[in-house]
Amino acid sequence: MIRSPLITVMVQAVRKAGRNLARDFGEVENLQVSLKGPANFVSSADRKAEETLYAELSRARPGYGFTMEERGKVEGQDEANEWVIDPLDGTTNFLHGIPLFAISVALVRNGVPFAGVIFNPVTDELYVAEKGQGAYLNDRRLRVAARRKLADCVVGCGIPHLGRGDHNKFQRELALVQGQVAGVRRTGAAALDLAWVAAGRFDAFWERDLSSWDMAAGMILIREAGGSVTDLDGHDKSLENGHIIAGNADMREDLFRLLKKA
Repeated sequence: MIRSPLITVMVQAVRKAGRNLARDFGEVENLQVSLKGPANFVSSADRKAEETLYAELSRARPGYGFTMEERGKVEGQDEANEWVIDPLDGTTNFLHGIPLFAISVALVRNGVPFAGVIFNPVTDELYVAEKGQGAYLNDRRLRVAARRKLADCVVGCGIPHLGRGDHNKFQRELALVQGQVAGVRRTGAAALDLAWVAAGRFDAFWERDLSSWDMAAGMILIREAGGSVTDLDGHDKSLENGHIIAGNADMREDLFRLLKKA
């Protein structure tokens, strides 16, 4: 695994936050939960994890700014570097006792993901990547899947739910995709979906209307694992517009063309 000072700082922060999340996951029925929006829950665990990450990363890199799911944007003196943080991606899974959730931390440098860490504290799967240094799951080097035919592929996606997204558009896209691939999966945690693309578990992935903290760490993971990431217009503007499609270069392009037909 990468042992750079930057990755060391990030890993220490997510592991500290992850210990609390793992404990709270074991007592999920006792969590104080507030309703932030339709089907979009925030737990006390979510807020505690974000506070831990903010404290640890602020101490290690005091000049860097932050964009966080709960606290929002915190400007830093170093305008080139920004931490982009989702303290608990897959909150609904977490609150329903489904062990598919993760902490996602990225360092975005001059608007481009430079390093990323995604950590599932229940499975102890730690994904790390740094520009030019490769991508790893724990101590194993990652490469995106090498499949070249959609008919052989398992594709991940996000499904718009209550109060979010264009349901009709998604249904048109899904109808086209499901007839061309070996399987379609939806986990409920976009950060993990992207990490799974980097690990070769998913051959490709697409979703609309995400936030930067859902994607930034996963984007650098996939690129360092040899994959391709764009928005749904084929441009490198996912962090701006919230739309993403990823896979190896061939599968991303084939899926891109298929979705365009919808």
